[in-house]
Amino acid sequence: MNIYDISRTLHCKTPTWPGDTPFSYSLNWTKEETGSVNVGRIEMSVHTATHIDAPYHFDEKGAKVDQLDLSVFMGRAIVVDVSRLKELNRVSLEALLKGQEKKRVLFKTNAWEDEEVFPEGIPSLKLDAITLLKELSVPLIGVDLPSVDQLESKDLEVHHLLHETNISILEGIDLRNVDEGEYQLVALPLKIEGADGSPVRAVLVKE
Repeated sequence: MNIYDISRTLHCKTPTWPGDTPFSYSLNWTKEETGSVNVGRIEMSVHTATHIDAPYHFDEKGAKVDQLDLSVFMGRAIVVDVSRLKELNRVSLEALLKGQEKKRVLFKTNAWEDEEVFPEGIPSLKLDAITLLKELSVPLIGVDLPSVDQLESKDLEVHHLLHETNISILEGIDLRNVDEGEYQLVALPLKIEGADGSPVRAVLVKE
C-alpha cells in the first residue's frame, strides 16, 4: 500500500486569501513551564491551504461542516492531469472522464506554482463541465487551487452550481507528486459545529 499526502503544509508562510486570517502556531505552555508537556495554540481561517467548503460558506441556508455526509470525503477517486488544457470545459474533459462514473475527480492543474505565494490568477471549471460531472454522478471534485471559482468572482457561479448538482468541494490540494490514475481518497473535515469550512489532512491510497 502506498499513501500519498496531498495536503499543503500549514506554517507561518502558508498563503491565505488576501485580508484573511494568517496561519500561526505558538506554544501557550512549554514543557519547561509546566514540568511535563508542551501545549500549542493555532489561529487560522478554515479556508487555509487544503480544506473543504461546506455549502454554508456561500449559501446562508446551506449545510454546515458538522452536518455533512462524511462518506463523500472518502472513497474511489481519480487524478486527472489538466495542466495542458486551455479551458476546463465539457469538450476538453469528456475524453479524460469517459467511464469514470461515481468517482471523486481531482484536477491537477499545476497552476499554483509558488506554494508560499497566493496566486494572482487561476483556471476554473466552465459551467458546462459541471453538467458533465453531474451526468457522471461525481460526488466530489478537488482542485490544486485556492478556489473552484475565479479569484475575483463574487457570485461564485461554480460553487453554487456544484452545490445544486450535489457535488462537494475540496480545495488547495497538492498533486505535484501524484500521477494520474485511480486511488482511494480520504479527506475528512474536522467536526466544527456551525462552520462554513474545515481544514483536512487529505491523502490518496494506492493498493
